[in-house]
Amino acid sequence: MRNGRVRPWAGWLVPAVIAALCFPLIPDDSLPAKIYANTIGTASVLMMVLGILRNRPEHRGAWLTFAAGMAIFVAGDIAYDVLEYRLGEYPYPSYPDAIYLCAYPFLVIGMARLGRGGGERDRGGLLDTAVIATGISLIYWVFVIGPVLADAGSPVLDRLMTIAYPFADVLLTAAVARTLTRAENRTPSLRLLTVGSGLMLTCDLVYTTMSSTAEYTGGLFDSGFQIAYVCWAAATLHPSMRRRPQAVTGARRVGGRRLAALAACSLLAPGLLVLEGFRDPANIAWGGIAGGAVVLFLLVLSRTWGLVKQVQRQAGRLEDLAMHDELTGLANRRGFERRLTAALAGGTPHVLLLDLNGFKTVNDRFGHAVGDELLVVLAHRIAEALPDGALVARMGGDEFAVLLPGAGCADALAERLHTAIHLPARAGGQDLLVGASIGIADPAGVADPGEVLRRADVAMYAAKAAGGRHHRWYTVELDSQAGEEARLGADLRAALDTGQFHLVYQPIVALPGGEVQAVESLIRWQHPERGFVSPVDFIPVAERNGLITELGTWILRTACEQFRTWQERGVAPLHVGVNVSARQLAEPGFAETVAAVLAETGMDPHRLVVEITETAVFGGGAAVRAVHALHALGIAIALDDFGTGHSSLGILQAVPVRILKVDKSFVENVTVSDRHAVIASSLIQLTAGLGLVAVAEGVETAEQAAELYRLGYRRAQGYHFGRPAADPFAVVSHAAA
Repeated sequence: MRNGRVRPWAGWLVPAVIAALCFPLIPDDSLPAKIYANTIGTASVLMMVLGILRNRPEHRGAWLTFAAGMAIFVAGDIAYDVLEYRLGEYPYPSYPDAIYLCAYPFLVIGMARLGRGGGERDRGGLLDTAVIATGISLIYWVFVIGPVLADAGSPVLDRLMTIAYPFADVLLTAAVARTLTRAENRTPSLRLLTVGSGLMLTCDLVYTTMSSTAEYTGGLFDSGFQIAYVCWAAATLHPSMRRRPQAVTGARRVGGRRLAALAACSLLAPGLLVLEGFRDPANIAWGGIAGGAVVLFLLVLSRTWGLVKQVQRQAGRLEDLAMHDELTGLANRRGFERRLTAALAGGTPHVLLLDLNGFKTVNDRFGHAVGDELLVVLAHRIAEALPDGALVARMGGDEFAVLLPGAGCADALAERLHTAIHLPARAGGQDLLVGASIGIADPAGVADPGEVLRRADVAMYAAKAAGGRHHRWYTVELDSQAGEEARLGADLRAALDTGQFHLVYQPIVALPGGEVQAVESLIRWQHPERGFVSPVDFIPVAERNGLITELGTWILRTACEQFRTWQERGVAPLHVGVNVSARQLAEPGFAETVAAVLAETGMDPHRLVVEITETAVFGGGAAVRAVHALHALGIAIALDDFGTGHSSLGILQAVPVRILKVDKSFVENVTVSDRHAVIASSLIQLTAGLGLVAVAEGVETAEQAAELYRLGYRRAQGYHFGRPAADPFAVVSHAAA
């Protein structure tokens, strides 16, 4: 029921089946019994036509063809009963038999058209259909056709009519079996249709075989014919008959029920042989059973061979999937290692390992879908740039590997790959630029593919550390450097845990008087064994191994706590600055981390300045979003080393900058070079026009300070005003004195 209403097909099916099951309660061969049975059949025809008109199926012609066959079959029932009632017996053969046989072509054609589906040709399903049809044919041959053909005393017309029924049933069996072997035909309407057809065939098989060997008594088998009509009518009343079933793509699975049906059909020949041996050993249908057994054997053998070929094809596809990257279609790491192993066994190949520079920025700014599209474009470019016999593989993420067999020129190939990758790539509706760092290794002294890849990886990271468009060959010294970096990384971890770091502060003063306006916090590391370790050495290592995030949080918290201490002492400047790296800005939730530290330390966000570099926000994406989030908290943003990055003016439009820190390269020669003075003057005019605060960095002499003041600068920092120290105010006071 749906919304309290009975569905039409169920409202017909249930009471009609009950009525058909009650048929044996009526005296057999009586007029009421004949009227009762034909009423059910006629009503089923009318309901079937009503269902077709009501649901208007896409493949209406097939349904109408089947309905015509059913109507002719019911007409045969009526003619049979009328003839038998008038004559008191049923003459065989007679015109009702002709009517019955005329119904079969419509039923077979209609069922075949409804069950053929819309997918590709299924050779396995056709073979399964042939096995089932052959099994049914063998039963008919043993019990009906064989004895009829052997009875030379019967009239020819009688024998032909007796053989025609099994032949028609076999054709209908094949159509039904073909419908059942297609997975897409598992709709309620087609299930009802096949259930009805199965009942019809089963009852017809019993009727035909029993009529040839004993007296047919009807009973529940007559109810089976009526229930078949009822199911056919219910199939057209069900709404699922409106659309043709969608074809199933991919490999077709052979289920347990189909295997059971095929096994049962395959065992029919020996089963019938045993049955015939018990029943009448002297008259075993050796020829029919042997012929059927041979046909079944050949069909099952062909089906088995098809299954073997299907398994082989699927295994090949799985092998291909296991060795290739799904996104780019290139070989994957497993496939590359297999080819490298084979190449090492027969020669001295070179391996080039490529890592894309700037790809993470593309992912952050435009999303992973655009990043995937870019990877596909670059994968094709790399493949096209390779010489014959070379192999490219995607090793994962934005990393590719090239296997160059023999003594090919790896340097020339690396340059060609740089050129191909660096060209603008169209992805996501726009042109994108990325670069590559390439490491090259040969198998000198080793035969292990894993070691060759490790060497290429070490060389690639060395190329990346060099920056820009580089490729590096592996050398033993790179291992030493890598080992040193690993040791330095371990020491960094220990330094964080044991409190070896401390902060110093460099004053930012007002010109010309030198009053301290702000301080910039700088990290220092005094290692117990290494001594003083410069930030130039350990900050890049912290960037690469990810410790910069934890280190940056410690710097921020320490600087805020120190500022609060200065406030309590009444000597705090207006602002304290903290440097933030590109990796910190790209970390998810960075702005939330800063807000939590400010709340924890009680720091006023308007007193904090976050200093970033142009390169940190050049690619946009998560870094720019983080800067906007910091600005929304009330934190001032300072652009450090201004004038040395990629696109300074573009950055000013994308990022809410308040302070520009002019790089010392424009300051150190301001008193001796008109060119540098012009640049410094232009920068101060730019900041004044944009309403920004300019801070001149690297001021080391009084002459530089005076010239900068003349050009319009009102903020400066450098050794002239004070070196970084834990107490910068004492330093400034000393300098002023």
